[in-house]
Amino acid sequence: MPPEASSTPVATVPAGFQLKPIDAYHRRHRTFPAKGLVESFTNWLQDMVEAVIAHCSIHGDPPIYDSRHFPWVKEVEADWQKVRAELDAVMKYRDAMPSFQDIVKEVGMIQGDDQWKTFFLKGVGMDCEENARHCPETMKVLAKIPGCTTGFFSILSPRKHIPHHRGPWAGVLRLHLGLMVPQPSEQCRIRIADQVYAWQEGKAVVFDDTYNHEVWNDTDGYRVVLFVDFERPLRAPFNFINNWIMNLAALAPFLREAKGKQKDSEKKFWALFGK
Repeated sequence: MPPEASSTPVATVPAGFQLKPIDAYHRRHRTFPAKGLVESFTNWLQDMVEAVIAHCSIHGDPPIYDSRHFPWVKEVEADWQKVRAELDAVMKYRDAMPSFQDIVKEVGMIQGDDQWKTFFLKGVGMDCEENARHCPETMKVLAKIPGCTTGFFSILSPRKHIPHHRGPWAGVLRLHLGLMVPQPSEQCRIRIADQVYAWQEGKAVVFDDTYNHEVWNDTDGYRVVLFVDFERPLRAPFNFINNWIMNLAALAPFLREAKGKQKDSEKKFWALFGK
């Protein structure tokens, strides 16, 4: 399938990296091999369900989407400087923010340092009330995104590489709104399947994170995006089924654990830095 995102800025992969054909990056190719028969069967079942989701996707199934499919993206981009101002206020305390794996332990399977920080504003089953209170304009932006399930500032340190992985569920799509992009921007990029995108401040990209993807910040500055997951637009009745699955997801043990870790982290953070 030809890429739909021809109007989006692109960048090359780092020197020495060899892009493979798109089928090598399909969502069937998981980050880690299954452990045992039960996990193999679970993965097979998920593959079957995700194939149906892809088939019923209103806007097709490319790695990167043409943002014109989502009219609200322009509204999100129009308010990016308001979001950036709130980011600047909390970035002063970056070192005290939790690393991603401190909240979602599964992230520790792909990275183990403290160079990928998070500031959660919204998450499945999470209570981010205090963080959200300090970022009212950002919360207004998240409210403009239909089916928004997750929103946080994703902060990568200089020279940080996130190795290849895939997201957990094809029933959501992901949006990155560029907030802080160091120069040279073409060296701050994400590969989604066989396509490479370089972030731009004030510009959003919508993509399917269940395609194999990885990130490089080969600059000396911090890269920050507003990281958003939202429900994938699907044809009826699969949109209702997907919404039901998403609601059940809040009961999953790993998300219940993440909820507790986020709340504890938020309390410690604001105890240090006041109200």
